[in-house]
Amino acid sequence: MTTEDHTRVTVLGLGAMGSALAAALVDAGHRTTVWNRSPGKAEALVARGAVAAGTAGEAVRSGGPVVVCLLDHASVHEVLDPLAGDLSGRPVVNLTTTSPEQSRELGAWAAAHGIAYLDGGIMAVPAMIGRPGSSVLYSGSAPVFEEHRALLERWGDADYFGEDAGLAPLYDLALLAGMYVMFAGFLHGAAMVAPAGVTATEFAGRAAPWLAAMTGGFQGFAEVVDGGDYTVPGQQSLEFSDLGDILAAGAEQGVAPDAVAMVQRLIRRQIDAGHGKEGFARIFESIRNPA
Repeated sequence: MTTEDHTRVTVLGLGAMGSALAAALVDAGHRTTVWNRSPGKAEALVARGAVAAGTAGEAVRSGGPVVVCLLDHASVHEVLDPLAGDLSGRPVVNLTTTSPEQSRELGAWAAAHGIAYLDGGIMAVPAMIGRPGSSVLYSGSAPVFEEHRALLERWGDADYFGEDAGLAPLYDLALLAGMYVMFAGFLHGAAMVAPAGVTATEFAGRAAPWLAAMTGGFQGFAEVVDGGDYTVPGQQSLEFSDLGDILAAGAEQGVAPDAVAMVQRLIRRQIDAGHGKEGFARIFESIRNPA
């Protein structure tokens, strides 16, 4: 592969994230060809130096690794399946959000067509791409990751999890699960104090440092879970962690209980099974073994 080939890259999909990925490559000096199903989204990138292709096939044939950032798993197949011949022998980096099994299926499809496949999970919002704090998790083809690592690091920290194409999306979705449950908890709290005239902005000012401090407890929970002993001294017990008072206060404020009730159900399941004196981390068992 020539030096010129290394500077070329194709980006398929110019939604908010795809556009941010392409912009970072253009700004870093890569000869970037872009394509989007609906017209018009490439204009700002062309003004920065990108080349807009009229079709996905034209974009792919322009050369270099192919970066895919589309709507979903089905749209990836819809765009790439007709181009399997053009993609043979080429590296494809799929940054579309897909489930682990969908990513493995795409990896198998790529292998059957001689395509070197790398999957990725983006741990950033579009405005973060190329800035401190942005990271992208990768799994799949180790040669693609190593050969194009400098390009991948244009978007943020690049971490590789192995040949199993499903591992990066698994980590991605697991981390997002934690984020969304935390966000739901914050919004539940904001709803609780709203009837008292407290704005969400004021509540956020108190919630952010509190929640940030509480993330320090993750490591302790992890050690307990990995050790499998929920009776280790120093843990807050499930009985003490009962969320009945929070649910009652929320009911008095007229808010929906859903966000907190979900955690209460996990706690009660373990208490009802006779584990009330054990640590809060035991709700991991309620989640891991729902039966």
